[in-house]
Amino acid sequence: MRIGELAAQTGMTRDTIRFYEKVGLIAGRRLANGYRDFPPEAVAWLHYVRMAQTLGFSLAEIARTGEELRGAPDVAEALSVLFEEKIQLVDARMAELATLRAELTERVGTGCPLRAVGRPG
Repeated sequence: MRIGELAAQTGMTRDTIRFYEKVGLIAGRRLANGYRDFPPEAVAWLHYVRMAQTLGFSLAEIARTGEELRGAPDVAEALSVLFEEKIQLVDARMAELATLRAELTERVGTGCPLRAVGRPG
């Protein structure tokens, strides 16, 4: 299918699809007339890419894990492992942000929020 049809079926712009092609997330072949031709399964893959982004996965993560998923004997199990790994990263980031918030809160009203708390400045 040509890029316009793929864009219509996925709700993405042609520019987005071209970008995904440029970074290796999707591959199309060139027809003799120069048009891009994408396989029908590209629709499902692009829907997956969009959902994965919504769930907090970066394009680099999606690209890295895409091949793993395609070759997985049980895609649902492989996705569950990816989700569990992402949850661990989210939990770690939340802990980092809680520490940062506590430090910022401690500095409120100190006169100079960039000065080390508890040290003469």
